[in-house]
Amino acid sequence: MKRTFFFLLFIAQLFASCIREEAYDNSPQGNFEALWRIIDEQYCYLDYKQIDWDAIHDKYQPLITPDMSNDGLFEVLGNMLAELKDGHVNLYSASNTARYWDWYLDYPRNYDESIVEQYLGRDYRISGGLKYTILEDNVGYISYTSFSNGVGEGNLDEALSYLAICNGLIIDVRNNGGGNLTYSTRIASRFTNGRVLTGYIQHKTGTGHSDFSDPEPIYLDPSDGVRWQKKAVVLTNRHSYSATNDFVNAMRYLPQVTIVGDQTGGGAGLPFTSELPNGWTVRFSASPHLDADKQHIEFGIEPDVWVDMTEEDEANDIDTIIETARRLISTGNGE
Repeated sequence: MKRTFFFLLFIAQLFASCIREEAYDNSPQGNFEALWRIIDEQYCYLDYKQIDWDAIHDKYQPLITPDMSNDGLFEVLGNMLAELKDGHVNLYSASNTARYWDWYLDYPRNYDESIVEQYLGRDYRISGGLKYTILEDNVGYISYTSFSNGVGEGNLDEALSYLAICNGLIIDVRNNGGGNLTYSTRIASRFTNGRVLTGYIQHKTGTGHSDFSDPEPIYLDPSDGVRWQKKAVVLTNRHSYSATNDFVNAMRYLPQVTIVGDQTGGGAGLPFTSELPNGWTVRFSASPHLDADKQHIEFGIEPDVWVDMTEEDEANDIDTIIETARRLISTGNGE
């Protein structure tokens, strides 16, 4: 993944220079055209999502006027980007951030932090970004709420060694909106004893919507540190996004791992940023990540066992999804 990341940066920088070569003036129309062109030439999912970007141009261009305010321009540009339905697409100004959050807001939350805190108890351990404990039925439980929170190799050695006495392990990545792909690979590598093909990545090779390199394989290699050998269950919901989507994709190819909960939120395109004439920054998906069957995972990954939180359980401070995982570990059956 490191070589892929640096290659992506090289390609991204190359395309960034190409974008800057085409001059647009710092006017509402100039900024509109610059943003539309960046997405047209560099966004990686226009064809996959069957988005008619020319029609989007025709829809929003009449809303641009020479004397419109910055707030008015920001609203139009943000609404245009929302047509992509992509949580990795943002427009940043000094006063606001345009974002698309319906990838998780339109779905059941399937997570209650106050209930999770009761499962963790007061004496849970903290190792890097991990919170972990041993539940009363001798099942290990790890809560990891952001791949932006660092996890070192030593952290993983300590956590997995402490939990080694458990019959199985629950890894809760619900509401984890992503972060650093390095941590995704680092954690997943603790659950395999051999090299596993987990997916492919492509890069833009031109300005056409389907101008991509051949898929480059992504492998998960086993860690040299402590590795988990027993059952493991990964908990997901719609807010499991970006690097979390990558983690779930890798974990589902490991035979002792079961994915439980709701479909992940997706976010499989590696993001890149560019700049408009007025200094606003746009972030967008630049390189698609495919699964091991070369299928897109932009719209999320289905769990092995679908479970929603029930209102009755929530009212009684019970996490339906955690309880299902505990039953899977103890009996092999989540029913």
